[in-house]
Amino acid sequence: MAINLKLDVLKNIGPKGLALLISSCFSVISLLFFLTIGAAGFRTTSAITLIILFVAISIAAYLMSFYLISYFLYRKIKLIYKIITDRKLGGDEGKEHLQLYNQDLNTVERDTFLWVKKKNQELDQMKEMERFRREYLGDVSHELKTPLFNIQAYLQTLVDDRSLPEEQQAEFLAKALKNATRLQEIINDLTIIHKIESGEKALLFQSFSIRDLIAEVFEEQQDIAAKKNVKLLFKEGADQDYPVNADREFIRIALSNLVNNSIKYGKYNGFVKVSCYLMEESVLVEVSDNGIGIGEEHLPHVFERFYRADKSRSREQGGSGLGLSIVKHIMEGHHQTLHVRSKEGVGSTFGFTLRKA
Repeated sequence: MAINLKLDVLKNIGPKGLALLISSCFSVISLLFFLTIGAAGFRTTSAITLIILFVAISIAAYLMSFYLISYFLYRKIKLIYKIITDRKLGGDEGKEHLQLYNQDLNTVERDTFLWVKKKNQELDQMKEMERFRREYLGDVSHELKTPLFNIQAYLQTLVDDRSLPEEQQAEFLAKALKNATRLQEIINDLTIIHKIESGEKALLFQSFSIRDLIAEVFEEQQDIAAKKNVKLLFKEGADQDYPVNADREFIRIALSNLVNNSIKYGKYNGFVKVSCYLMEESVLVEVSDNGIGIGEEHLPHVFERFYRADKSRSREQGGSGLGLSIVKHIMEGHHQTLHVRSKEGVGSTFGFTLRKA
């Protein structure tokens, strides 16, 4: 234990301590040399001379060791620190030298290791972002290509065949318009995500009634719900009004996306229920339906852009494929939580928290 302790002390020694250690060893060797030469007999004057020589050699050895260590070793370490650190060691060159010389070699090793670890993490993050960028560009191009191709096909048919019956012409124009609307939805949703991510639109926090906002969203989605005879309801016992502090417009967009999603994937003659629960410092809002549900293997991915658990059914329902991703970005912008519970054939529940006003 004592040996290990001594080794740890030596490993953590600074440049001044290292120079002192070297000079002490050199001085002891010199002292032994002088004692050996003068072993035949000492006079008082020779002893004084020996002491003076010993002190002079010790000082010279210390200064020379410190200079060599500083110039050759810590000069290189300083260059390494200039590369690996993103902060200045001191306000001026003198302070920078002083701070560096107070660093022991163990600290330098630790700082270098942390720098390598940080760079590896940054490299992994860059690779992940590059992979995400490639996938994202591929998804965007694919999603935009489908409605564009459909619009082009319908319009090209109308241009090439002027003899089509008016009913069929009207049908083709209606389908082209439907695809143009879907294309516009994708562009609008991408714009919202860009504004949130880039900070182009700063969140405007204000206090408002979450129940009143939910009622507004119900009114907006009523026509879509009526086509499937879906009832939009507040859950009994969880319909109290709570004031929250958030960006009202972005929360409206998030709620609209969740309610619309529940209607699209809900059952005919089904329901969509919204509930509010008071927590210690937050309000939990949940949107539930009794629809087709989501498979367990898909749950970790439902908030990814353009992710579709059932691609064929999703395209039939329309939409941009970005609704849940927008909800995720809005909640992240508010520093709030977002979750989903679902079971196939039973239904889904999406929930998020908001700061209590």
